[in-house]
Amino acid sequence: MRRTAVLLAVLLGGWLGAGVVTAPPASAHATLVSTEPGEGARIDEAPAAVTLTFSEGVSLGAGYARVLDADQQRVDTGTPEVDGAVLTVPLRGDLPDGGYLVTYRVVSADSHPVAGAFSFAVGDADLLSAGGGATTDDTDPVIGALLPAARWVGFAGLALAVGLPVLAAVAWPAGWAAPRLRRAASGGALGVALAALAGFLLQGPYAAGSGPGSLADPALLTATLGSEAGWIALVRAVLALALFVVLRRVPRRAELPSRPLLAVLAGLFLLLVVATAATGHPVAGPWPGLAVVVAATHVAAMCVWLGGLAGLLLALVRSTTPPAEVATALPAFSRTAFGAVAVLVVSGIVQSVREVGSPSALAETGYGQLLVGKVLLVVVALAAAGVSRVWVQQRLGIRPARRRRTITVHALAASSPTAGGSELAAAEQRARAQAESAAGHLPALRRSLAVEAGLAAVVLALTAVLVGTPPARSSVSQPVDVVLPLQGGTATASGSVQVSVDPARPGANALHLYLFDDAGRLTQPEDIRVTLTERSQEIGPLDVDLEPAGPGHYVGDGMTVPGAGTWTLTVTVRLDEFTALTAATDFPVR
Repeated sequence: MRRTAVLLAVLLGGWLGAGVVTAPPASAHATLVSTEPGEGARIDEAPAAVTLTFSEGVSLGAGYARVLDADQQRVDTGTPEVDGAVLTVPLRGDLPDGGYLVTYRVVSADSHPVAGAFSFAVGDADLLSAGGGATTDDTDPVIGALLPAARWVGFAGLALAVGLPVLAAVAWPAGWAAPRLRRAASGGALGVALAALAGFLLQGPYAAGSGPGSLADPALLTATLGSEAGWIALVRAVLALALFVVLRRVPRRAELPSRPLLAVLAGLFLLLVVATAATGHPVAGPWPGLAVVVAATHVAAMCVWLGGLAGLLLALVRSTTPPAEVATALPAFSRTAFGAVAVLVVSGIVQSVREVGSPSALAETGYGQLLVGKVLLVVVALAAAGVSRVWVQQRLGIRPARRRRTITVHALAASSPTAGGSELAAAEQRARAQAESAAGHLPALRRSLAVEAGLAAVVLALTAVLVGTPPARSSVSQPVDVVLPLQGGTATASGSVQVSVDPARPGANALHLYLFDDAGRLTQPEDIRVTLTERSQEIGPLDVDLEPAGPGHYVGDGMTVPGAGTWTLTVTVRLDEFTALTAATDFPVR
């Protein structure tokens, strides 16, 4: 128990340090980086296409990308094209002056949908409100509830299908003949297959934002089949069914199966664990190959610990189990579980640093708050596991003995040729008595294991929700630092403005503007104005007070952003009495 607490403290401190010093790489969840035309832009002529650039590769899948006019009629034509992180929506060639609304729902590399809307205007027309467009929260509530439920069944089934055979292989050979263990392992494999198929059916409505009535929609099924998340779900289902067949064919003997059969089981375990890890957050963002390896290690350690724990409760720690088997299996599993927990904690910390980025994001995002809840439950579960480990140490004597110097007395050994045999018989008798005494106190151990298993079930439920939650790194507010071209009425660029907003959160923010001419030199305008607008909430334009801070440099210290949303910052520069230029950028405030 003390070693576990020390290990957790050291690893938690390492996570905090890594989170502080690690520079944040690209997020593991697609976000819209830029658009052409820009949000809120006013242009003289209609473009041939609308282009959206995301922070990572996306796909349309069962999603959509549309451009609507003021009458809510579609003006896009043909099929939108996706090239990596760039989505191009072709438009009709005869578009008149007017306001246009772009709505989209794409699927990011981590299989989660990303939706949004923005507007632009051609000529002097009014901009359309983006409030009626797609949002990131339009997932059907039934689909949103069924997805984590299916994931929970898949995680729990995987723990049983992998963890129970591992328990029998490393700690309890007689478990291969235990009916409860065999049924639970086979049922777990079947549960993984059913959960994978359910996830395949739910992915289409999830990506399209539709309800359960579209589960059998051929178009959605085809789109899911063509997606990475879809075919990985089918691969997982096939592997789980193959594991189910092999587990049913394992001989019902109280001994290890043959080596070829164990090798087949190990291969299926490995493939199934990798297929479980190779989807969602690990495959998106930086270093996906390493992230998949870490996630697979995390899943495997979870299976060994929680699956073995279920095996203890289901079959081993029972009054019908021979005391000698209990006395042999419990110490072996205790050592195995301790190693699995250490691997689980280390791999979990690596994943957390990647998905969260910094300790401050734990309190600022829903992902971080769920992760904190999961960590707290894991700590309590480990405390219960520590109680169980102490029980095993005290009752079955697995605490390593200290080395002591021994002196062989040859004279006594020579005079007692039967002393060695008597000592062995006495040791065997003590072991039997110890095992019978431990068997008489199994109810206390069962209570500790039951608490540990109950907490583990809740941890799996939180994990199922976390898998479908955008990572904290992609949800936390990020400072804005962008260079924008200044455009006049003829839509030709004339100089640029660098805009910095920090920390881009509700409340007071620091704004810095730097104006450059066409040659890249700082320039002083005759007049400058900055406004903030949140179109979906119909807020603004709000004027921002500016103070000069040097040649071409203006500061809006204490610029107030009223609340969360997607805000448009517009810079209007008057160079002389007849020349006015503008630039605008959108930035999320969370």
